[in-house]
Amino acid sequence: MTDFTMRLVLEGGKAVEFHGPADITKETTEAIVNAANSSLLGGGGVDGAIHRGGGPSILKECERIVAEIGRLPAGKAVITTAGRLPSKYVVHTVGPIYRGGKQGEARTLASCYRESIQLADDHGVASLSFPAISTGAYGYPVHDAARVAVTTVLETFPATTHVRLVRFVLFDVSTREAHIRVAEKLHESQSPTPFQIEKSPQ
Repeated sequence: MTDFTMRLVLEGGKAVEFHGPADITKETTEAIVNAANSSLLGGGGVDGAIHRGGGPSILKECERIVAEIGRLPAGKAVITTAGRLPSKYVVHTVGPIYRGGKQGEARTLASCYRESIQLADDHGVASLSFPAISTGAYGYPVHDAARVAVTTVLETFPATTHVRLVRFVLFDVSTREAHIRVAEKLHESQSPTPFQIEKSPQ
């Protein structure tokens, strides 16, 4: 199995990769992003898998954060260590619940990606993996979410000091392909952030 299906290479050698079907809890990037809920106490989907894989230390750190700041609002992010997971850190961010797209969902989802990258960069993280935030139980249509995700990463990424690799670790083929189509369209339309496309051999 190849490490990526498609890679976007930005100026200066930074890269965005699209990987999947894959399990984000197996990722060896320095940090992974958890699509958390506002309680930070674990849940279903990616959130539950990360807490199960990482063990109780992640929950203990989340409990300390909640004791300090209360529930984490949608669009915001916090960071913990990763317990037993291969990564060093987990960035926890709360995606929007999709309610038709007219209640600022795209703005909130973009904030999830932007804040996660900035927080990872502040902690000296060199590589970061994202799931498709909000596309599971929160009901965000996959193609719409992919457009927000890829566009926001490409807008935020050039300003990072430490982060050199952002990887989308996507649960199934259709989600991966939705993200790839967005990237290809941005390339065709000459995105404000220039990049080259590399595809892995099939």
